[in-house]
Amino acid sequence: MKINISGHHVDVTDSIREDVNEKFAKIATHFPSLIALDIIIAKEHGEYQVELRTNYEGSRISASGTDEVMYPAIKAASKKLDAALKHRKGQLKADLHETPSCTTPAIAHEIIQEMDLR
Repeated sequence: MKINISGHHVDVTDSIREDVNEKFAKIATHFPSLIALDIIIAKEHGEYQVELRTNYEGSRISASGTDEVMYPAIKAASKKLDAALKHRKGQLKADLHETPSCTTPAIAHEIIQEMDLR
């Protein structure tokens, strides 16, 4: 998985790159069809904002996290992205199964006999 990191009012250092690669290694193994991940780290009004964007199985998935310290903001965003990817994977798996159909058709006279018409 290719990870594109950019900073807005933040210098992206090697330690930040290592931390990001470590955090998203688990996600890359669980979702091998992910090709690229775009990360934007911004600092505004004393808070770090981390935005994550990726494409997974034809849908655009994004997550964000904010904190006063950068590393917890990255961790929060990675947890949200992991949850969103799991949700999307569940939706894709659910679409593969057919909805169950009734094995015996409802017969009108049987339903009327069970009803209390008095």
